[in-house]
Amino acid sequence: MTDHPSGLHIGSHDLPVSGELSRFMAADWAASPLSAAARVPAHAVTPARRARLSALFPGERLVVRAGELKVRSNDCDHRFRPHSAYAWLTGLTGEDQVGHVLVLEPSGPSGHEAVLYLRPRSPRADGNEEFYRDRRYGEFWVGRRADLAEAELLTGIRCAHLDSLGTPPARDAATDHELATALSELRLVKDAWEVGQLQLAVDHTTAGFEDVVRALPRALAHERGERWIEGVFGLRARAEGNGTGYDTIAASGAHACVLHWIRNDGRLNGDDLLLLDAGVETDTLYTADITRTLPLSGRFSPVQRQVYELVLAAQDAGMAALRPGASFRDFHRAGMRVIAEGLADWGVLKAAEGDLHRRYTLCSSGHMLGLDVHDCARARADTYLDGVLEEGQVLTVEPGLYLQPDDETLPAELRGIGVRIEDDLVITSDGARLMSSALPRTVAGIEEWMGALLEGGPDA
Repeated sequence: MTDHPSGLHIGSHDLPVSGELSRFMAADWAASPLSAAARVPAHAVTPARRARLSALFPGERLVVRAGELKVRSNDCDHRFRPHSAYAWLTGLTGEDQVGHVLVLEPSGPSGHEAVLYLRPRSPRADGNEEFYRDRRYGEFWVGRRADLAEAELLTGIRCAHLDSLGTPPARDAATDHELATALSELRLVKDAWEVGQLQLAVDHTTAGFEDVVRALPRALAHERGERWIEGVFGLRARAEGNGTGYDTIAASGAHACVLHWIRNDGRLNGDDLLLLDAGVETDTLYTADITRTLPLSGRFSPVQRQVYELVLAAQDAGMAALRPGASFRDFHRAGMRVIAEGLADWGVLKAAEGDLHRRYTLCSSGHMLGLDVHDCARARADTYLDGVLEEGQVLTVEPGLYLQPDDETLPAELRGIGVRIEDDLVITSDGARLMSSALPRTVAGIEEWMGALLEGGPDA
């Protein structure tokens, strides 16, 4: 894509436009305003969020950017997703937010006025050709944008043209560590609206897992069955939400021992397990994060069951440790204690003490969840990793065992088995609620669930 002298983003192979065509394109367009009733879904809750941020930085100018497009190849950009902090503060989540900037301008002794600087809908008169010529921002190329008045109606925020954004001194979340940290920490506890969005993401993800099980016969017959699984889940994610919240992991056999296996190019073997780690992201950008490890035959073998039930016992122990006031790390410690003791019972470890079990578990057993799959990652350790749980926090519990195929510390029958079980939970006043309870977790539950779906066929 090249920049035209007029500032338009055009393709190198675009045809020139005559003056006659330019005049013809500018005339005779009917008005097409956005609905007067339109509001962003989070319209009612964003003012309180901005007020909480304002209170932390009295008298300082704060800048939070939606972000810019990134080139995928030549003149094709990656699909755009606004930065999570921008979405949280404005409620705006669409692909039309490219380049937009929220500024909290100091106002009064300690408050701020929010101003949203955006690229409004381009006019179709006065020689303006962007709407039909610009491949990156033109309405006929990428869709309609709101004008300034419409954007104010949508958001309840005063809006101004992006070209009028000045550059006085400011804290910019893209470069200011303290501001970025504050924006992460403010999102650690979810309000009721956010929990509802996360539950919606979980529910759509549950449907996606059901789609995958129904599709297993066709996936098993395909030379790249992992890709088939990825595609089936991706269809549900795009049909019900914005897409997947992260790259789907569809790892069969020894691929399941690679924690972030996203190549998904393997053939499925009916004797193996499939580790599926996937989440639907809602249109409001909240994502689920669920993992199930499924027997491709529909039934666990004895050794597969042995490994699976140890991981399940670790997850049970971890979830039992969730409650307000508990250390964030408690659930991980509880699960790893079960794993270490199990490995010692199997004779893989000489003793359960120490950290040698980490050879087979590799990573932490969970994380915060929200607008990002690994949510609030810029928060300080003493408020997150070394902090305590609070009512309203949403997190995953996901212990795993990754028994590498070339690990000579393991008996041969265990090598090449990878199992992870991951669920999403919200901390309540007296414990935690399992948001993903509609998906079975036990060996018997999974086998019964798979059997019913496979028996019913692709339309069950």
